[in-house]
Amino acid sequence: QVQLVESGGGLVQPGGSLRLSCAASGFTFSSAAMSWYRQGPGKERQLVASISGRGDIKTIPSFVLGRFTISRDNTKNTVDLQMNNLKDEDTAVYYCSTNYGSPLTRHWGQGTQVTVSS
Repeated sequence: QVQLVESGGGLVQPGGSLRLSCAASGFTFSSAAMSWYRQGPGKERQLVASISGRGDIKTIPSFVLGRFTISRDNTKNTVDLQMNNLKDEDTAVYYCSTNYGSPLTRHWGQGTQVTVSS
């Protein structure tokens, strides 16, 4: 069964950096696109980064472009989100996710809290 376990969240000051990591298991990782989403207080869940199975195609929405980068290691079945120059509005629970299976099903990790505050 698909398992996604996030780590690396925490409290950081504005302008700081954090690196989130997601350990995946239970599926053919290298064939699956992976994504990071976030959900801030009172907000809808939103995509912040995605990466193709081979890692050659990345999608970063404009509101985090230039600050967030996504990478993956298909030898370790991990996908990371590097977040730089963090802002108060980046405070959210961050989720690792993949769309996998037959029928195609969206899978989620348990989430990791990121709090940006001085």
